[in-house]
Formats: sequence, structure tokens, C-alpha cells
Amino acid sequence: MTHPEQYSTVEPGACSARRKWSRNRVIATLAVASVLGATSMVVASSTPASADQISDAQAQAAAISAKINATEGQIQALTGQVNQADYKLSQLQGQIAANQAQVAKDRSQVAKDQGQLQVQAISDYTNSGTSSTATQLFTSNVNTSGIRAEYSSIATGNVTSTIDRLHTAQAQLAASQSSLEQQKSQAQAARDSLASAQSQADSLASQDKATLASVDANIQQLVQQRQAQAAAAAAAAAQAAFNQKVAQSKAAQAQQAQQTASVSSGSSGSSGGGSSSGSSGGGGTVSTPSAPPPPLSSGAAGAVQAAEREIGVPYVWGGSTPAGFDCSGLVMWAYAQVGISLPHYSGAQFDDTTHIPLADIEPGDILFYGPGGDEHEAMYVGGGSMIEAPYTGASVWITGVRTDGLAGVGRVS
Repeated sequence: MTHPEQYSTVEPGACSARRKWSRNRVIATLAVASVLGATSMVVASSTPASADQISDAQAQAAAISAKINATEGQIQALTGQVNQADYKLSQLQGQIAANQAQVAKDRSQVAKDQGQLQVQAISDYTNSGTSSTATQLFTSNVNTSGIRAEYSSIATGNVTSTIDRLHTAQAQLAASQSSLEQQKSQAQAARDSLASAQSQADSLASQDKATLASVDANIQQLVQQRQAQAAAAAAAAAQAAFNQKVAQSKAAQAQQAQQTASVSSGSSGSSGGGSSSGSSGGGGTVSTPSAPPPPLSSGAAGAVQAAEREIGVPYVWGGSTPAGFDCSGLVMWAYAQVGISLPHYSGAQFDDTTHIPLADIEPGDILFYGPGGDEHEAMYVGGGSMIEAPYTGASVWITGVRTDGLAGVGRVS
């Protein structure tokens, strides 16, 4: 039977109840086995990161960030000034174009007037008898040559006056044009200077940002190194605690074997002395050495490998597939991959496995927690570490073996 309700309605939530464990202890030993390899390389290849190093790097990053903010403020101000200079240049360019157009217009008008006057004069001179006032000057019989000279003078004077006005206008326009061109040149120089300052500020900001990125990367590396050091320390502490427990378990086994041997020796001596007290040796209960644990299942190593492939899968209440696991679901699924069937309940698995001393634990054995092993379970993977689906909100991970609340170790046969 593999459905949790066939054993208990509490089981899928039992692993959540294990949140009563010290969460700090769980976090401190999180992913110990996977971290240890990376940690050893980091610690061996670099000086251990200190809080002062991280603090100094963070202060450096803050200073660079402040500098970048100030530079970007300058860039923004310069950008506004460059835009203003561009606008001024466009206005000057418009004024220059308008000035040039006015000069061309005046020249065109004078040329037109001069041509019309010449045509009219020739027409009046050659066409006598018309009603034109100018023509009458040429048809009079009194001093014709003098009249012609006077008309010519008048006509020429009109043209000369117009031309003089043109020259004056052109001189004024030329002076205005020169002033505008000078203003344009100055505005262009100011604009180019602002643009150069803006470009330099952009370059400085880019350099500072690159420096900041490098400092941030250094901070991240220092933080990761500190975390790796903390994980390594936690792993070492967990390993030491586990080794101590194993040593205590072995010492207890040795003491029990010695006591059993001593009792057996005393019983043999009494029966050989011809006493009439009987062979019971006083009626005491004689302890026998505990039987050696059964050999590991041939599928234990495969089950460990199957479970380790699921690292990172989220905890799911009642889950027993790679979509999500609870504690007993992970162990059940891992052993199912090697053809061994287990129930989906930690208490039932505790009952279905052979209980062995902690000192004899091997990869593939199951650690059970809580009364009767019904609160939580994990699979031992070696090196003082175990794999488990811990609780809601966490994922399958490898962590150091916990002995608090340990109900016993079960071996799948």
C-alpha cells in the first residue's frame, strides 16, 4: 500500500511539523555536500573573506555610485545647454538666411526699376506725339537738345538715387550679415565646447560604471566566499557531531559486548563447580550479543543516485513524483527506481525496515525522526550527510545528518 491515507492522515503534513526543528540549524547545514566541493576550491585558492573586506568594498561601491550620480547630473545639465546652443544656432541661421534673401530681393527690385526707367525713356524719346509728359519734352521746338539733356539728367538722377539707396541697404545688410556670422561662429564654438564637455562626462560615467560593476562583482565574490566559509564551518560541525554520535554508538556496542562476554564467562564458571543450585545460575536473565546488521540492499546505491537527481524539486504535501515530493514520497520514489517497493508513510517505512545502530549506517539507509519514526525521514548519502524533502517552501536538498529527535536508522533489505 502506498497511499498515505492507508496509514495515517497525518503523514503528508508530518514533514511540515518538523519545522519545529531549529530552522537555523537546517539553514546552516543546507546543501552541505554540494557546497563542500566548491567551498574547498574557493577557500584554498583565496584569502578568507572578512566582514571588513566586504564593508570596505561596499563603501567603495557607495562612493562610486555617488560619483556616477553627480556626473550624470552634470551630463543632464550639459545636455540641456547643448540643446539650447543648438536652438540659438538655428535662430541665427534663420536670421542670416532672411538677411540674404532681403539683399537678393532689393537687388532684384532695383534692377527691375532701372530697366523699366530706361525702357520708358527710350520709348518717350523715340515716339513723338504721344500724350506722355516725358514725350512732350522731346517734341517741343524750343531748344530740343537742351530739353533732351535735362531729361537725361533727370532720368539718370532717378536711377542714381535708387542705386544709392540700394548701396546703403546693401551696406547695412552686409554689416548685419557680418554681425550674424560672428554671433553664429561664437555660438558654434560654445556649442562645440559644451558637446565636448558632455562627451567627456559620458566617458567618465562609463568608466565609473565599469569600475562599479567590478566592485559589485568583488562584493558578490566576497559574500559568496563568506557564505561558503559559513557552510563549510557548519558542515564541519555537523560532521563532528555525527562522528561523535557514531563513536558513542560504537562505544556502547563494545561495552554491551564486553558485559555480555563477562556474564557468559561467569555463568560457565558456576556451572562447572558442582553446585547444587541448578544450571540456571541463579535464575538471572543473560543478554546475548545483538545480531550484526543485514547487508545493504543491492539497490541502495541506485536509490541514493535517484534521490540526488531530484535535488531542487519543491516540497509538495503528499507528493511522490518529480513534480514534487514530501519526505517519505522522496524515499519511496527513489527505491521504486531500483525495483523496491516501500509504503508512502514514514512510520510504515520505519516498521518495514531493519533497525540498525547509528554506528553501522551506510548510504541508502533511512533516518527516522519523532516517536515511531512517523514525523520525518531522510536518506543517508554518506560523509555525514543526508538527502531529504524538508518542508513546504523548501526543495529537496542535501544537508548534514541531524541527530536531535532521531528515532532510529532503518535498512531496506
